[in-house]
Amino acid sequence: MNVSIIIPARNEAASIGEVVGGIRSRFPKAEVLVVDDGSTDRTAHLAEEGGARVISHPQSLGNGAAVKAGARAAEGEVLVFLDADGQHDPADIPRLLEKLDEGYAMVVGARSSSSHANVGRLAANGIYNVIASMVTGHRVPDLTSGFRAVKADLFRKFLYLLPNGFSYPTTITMAFMRAGYPVDFLPIVAKKRVGKSHIKPVRDGLRFLVIIFKIATLYAPLKLFLPTSLGFFVLGIGYYLYTYVTRGQFTNMSLLLFSAAVIIFLIGLISEQITALNYKDSTENSAGNSGSSHQASGNAEHRS
Repeated sequence: MNVSIIIPARNEAASIGEVVGGIRSRFPKAEVLVVDDGSTDRTAHLAEEGGARVISHPQSLGNGAAVKAGARAAEGEVLVFLDADGQHDPADIPRLLEKLDEGYAMVVGARSSSSHANVGRLAANGIYNVIASMVTGHRVPDLTSGFRAVKADLFRKFLYLLPNGFSYPTTITMAFMRAGYPVDFLPIVAKKRVGKSHIKPVRDGLRFLVIIFKIATLYAPLKLFLPTSLGFFVLGIGYYLYTYVTRGQFTNMSLLLFSAAVIIFLIGLISEQITALNYKDSTENSAGNSGSSHQASGNAEHRS
């Protein structure tokens, strides 16, 4: 089975040469594909010097857009994604590939708590993981890791769902779990990144807040809308009892709360149906794909 190693990169000249060189030395037969997302430094040139195939965007389209471009252009049956900033150790790649041989459709490199850039990022990722675990009913130790191995044909089925920004790991992980594909999380230790992060806490704070709601709506909308609807309904009952006891009236506010409860429930119901349609084809094919995925195709060393 052929492996394509995809590295989205933007202004990573300080690390990309070493990252590509490390991968090349360990996996000389693997396709190494660097997607240069509108870099203004020598990222593309250094990646080519290191022996990678480079796809360049004339302007920055986002990390997710770079990932999608790499997935479309890759020739391997298995895709491995890792960051260009030197955080991910190529020595962990065989461990991910071995898990795919065991029958998993996707294997995510789950970072330890000491591997996060700062306390704020650790806390934010912790919140995502808790919400994702509650929504899916499965333990999700690292929802946002960019280090993962996945079967190419399954990954491409969900390209239309992936955003162009930094939340692609969240989307693809939840999409696989929603479609019934087996996903495993393999503990890794991520190094300190080389250079500065492109994520700005203040600028991206609202965007990450949206991701929290997206996690629930992407997987099971009713799990978000039903409790909210129930909350408005309970408030309506409570306020009605209060106004009935104190004034003997059924007020407009009670009617508004009851109406909001019904509307939110109906929106959730419609969202659930739309979500089911999004995963219709993948769900129908999951049984056949998961059965074939149990056939081992040799160990990771043979791939390299």
